[in-house]
Amino acid sequence: MIARSIFTQNYRNLTSCEIPFAEGVNVICGDNGQGKTNLLESICLFTGVRSFRGAKNVELITKGEKFSRLELEFFAQQRVQFASLVITDKKQAELNGVKLSAASGFIGKFCAVVFSPDNMNLIKGGSGERRKFLDAAISQHYPAYPRLLVEYNRILAQRNAFLKKSVSTDGFEAMLEIWDENLSRTGAEISCKRAKYVSDLCGKVEEIFDGISSGREKISLRYNCGYLVPDSVEQTAHALRKQLESHRVSDLAQGCTNYGPHRDDLSIAVNDMSARNYASQGQKRSCVLALKLAEAALLENAFGERPIAVLDDVMSELDKLRQDYLMNHMEGWQVFISCCDPNTVKGLDKGKVIEIKGGSIVH
Repeated sequence: MIARSIFTQNYRNLTSCEIPFAEGVNVICGDNGQGKTNLLESICLFTGVRSFRGAKNVELITKGEKFSRLELEFFAQQRVQFASLVITDKKQAELNGVKLSAASGFIGKFCAVVFSPDNMNLIKGGSGERRKFLDAAISQHYPAYPRLLVEYNRILAQRNAFLKKSVSTDGFEAMLEIWDENLSRTGAEISCKRAKYVSDLCGKVEEIFDGISSGREKISLRYNCGYLVPDSVEQTAHALRKQLESHRVSDLAQGCTNYGPHRDDLSIAVNDMSARNYASQGQKRSCVLALKLAEAALLENAFGERPIAVLDDVMSELDKLRQDYLMNHMEGWQVFISCCDPNTVKGLDKGKVIEIKGGSIVH
């Protein structure tokens, strides 16, 4: 999958222009606040999901204007394709001249994996950030998975509400048995899906991290789930139900459910030590990059199209060897990298440098 060019009109601070891209590495450079991230964001809107910055539609329009327009030419599924977005209070999308009912119609047509500074919460944040990463990635492979999450969260909320009631309620034990049965069955499916995905992810992550670190360091992943029985949803469900039964006293005391996939975590280690607690800033960035790129590699295996890689503000805190890998050794990838330091560009062997100043492309 290759983004060939983009046209922007009234998009944030970017001036109206058409920008052609290289098939390999594209380095977007300029001082802070000039529009580098805006350009990367405009490309990623064609994946059909919201802005990776969480922006509302009105924030994507140049101040004083009523709309913004984006047009993307890209190569996918062995042909050149054209997509457009007109943004007002909503998005109007077209693909190859055909109007789409929503911008989400781009999903699966144009794909990108995005690294942004917020992704550092995968390492620095709590377990919820890592579960969110796994669930979002798995959802791209299994369309029914989001519905499974919704069902689990519904049952979990009902069980927690029930735990807060008085234990003297008639039929309390019998009702709790029902919640435990439903929660165990649904929860086991989620945990097994996550564990399988982490297992598939491990080889790719290790390979990519080895390249980023020039073989100096090793990364390892482990899905932390105290009731998982590998390759068996049925046995995992049985083990989870036993956990729920044995911890009813503490669940009742706290009014919440303390076991299940909502408490599981993804352990990330560098050289067998917790990345969160012991890794340097550069190592933490390398871990997140490896995770995101490995996610993209699994999508390529599943669907036959390699997503583009969009790396926003990734170069800071990376040493020269790691920077060199991203700019010169990601063979087979189309990469978009933003950076502020003009010295970084000097390390680019081949590719394209796009300099932005005040929202305009410097020629």
